[in-house]
Amino acid sequence: MDGQARVWIAARVRQADTPAFCREGSSHPSARAFPLERSNRHMQVWDPATRDITTVDTCFGTHHLNLDDEDVMWFTGSGPVVAWFDTKVFDETGDEAAAQGWSAQVLDTNGNGQRDAYVEPGEPMDPAKDTRIARGYYGVAPSPLDGSIWGSTLGMPGGLVRFVPGDDPVNTGLVEYYEVPWNDADVPVQGYSPRGMDVDSNGIVWTVLSSGHFASFDRSRCDGPLNGPTATGTHCGEGWTLYPFPGPNYKGATDSASADSAYYNFTDRFNLLGVGENIPLATGNLSEGVLALVDGEFYNFRVPYPMGSFFGKGLDGRIDDPDAGWKGRAIWTTSGSRAPFHAEGGTERVAPVFKFQVRPDPLAH
Repeated sequence: MDGQARVWIAARVRQADTPAFCREGSSHPSARAFPLERSNRHMQVWDPATRDITTVDTCFGTHHLNLDDEDVMWFTGSGPVVAWFDTKVFDETGDEAAAQGWSAQVLDTNGNGQRDAYVEPGEPMDPAKDTRIARGYYGVAPSPLDGSIWGSTLGMPGGLVRFVPGDDPVNTGLVEYYEVPWNDADVPVQGYSPRGMDVDSNGIVWTVLSSGHFASFDRSRCDGPLNGPTATGTHCGEGWTLYPFPGPNYKGATDSASADSAYYNFTDRFNLLGVGENIPLATGNLSEGVLALVDGEFYNFRVPYPMGSFFGKGLDGRIDDPDAGWKGRAIWTTSGSRAPFHAEGGTERVAPVFKFQVRPDPLAH
């Protein structure tokens, strides 16, 4: 939801082949630098004031999306590029092509601090060039600390990608890649496979891991260089801290910390839930609740009834009345089970939306 209360969603609006302005030979700045021929999901926006739905064709794919403080939207599901959509440009011009852009993911492996010609993924490194990678985002969030754009990337062990747009993002944007430590004897923590991701007010990145951990990454703790030929993923194990999710583990498991599975997470920067500022929250998908990490301890805000009804798929917060105390703010989440009819209530039950609030004391009203 943007500042005008419009709702932006990922949606398919055409077949996979992109329009001409996305392709080689186009005058579009992003297409000249890195043409795109296919994208399977695009965008729609719903305006509650007019009740109109507007389709938006994007050259890149979309999935999760997130707005920054300048009303620029950033995306996941865009494959080998970092993609954005400037809602202000769209509002002023109505031109969906002019409002969108994308950049290849380029590591500064020659270490000169700027983007240069690059070798392609899988090609040998060239000391005179940079290196393109293809680490598609799954979670995405702008950093309130410095405006960089972070994304989680799937796989084994997976990792985080940081995009710094520069003055001309299409041609100056650079990325950094930080892999989750795995089978690395020099790093005291081990985990794998992130999904959701968010950034707190201090620039700390939080992500949930399939290894049963809530992980934080603090770039400021990195000891070595953050660009150059050695900065390709495993160069900052010291930046990672892993918190095992509560609850039992699988019998005999040694590579995971908990049997709980967290799909997505959100950083409560403004005390929307009521347990403090900058509190990382995760969907406890096998513990039927929202997990809050407060001073190193997990709180589980569990939804036991109706039975089987809570399977959180996303988290967000809203302040409806800044002067109303705890009543005027809340954390919201959907329940995204693929089979809601298996929950208590059967086929009559639809997927609900849940609102979480914590009173400052039991008698607060």
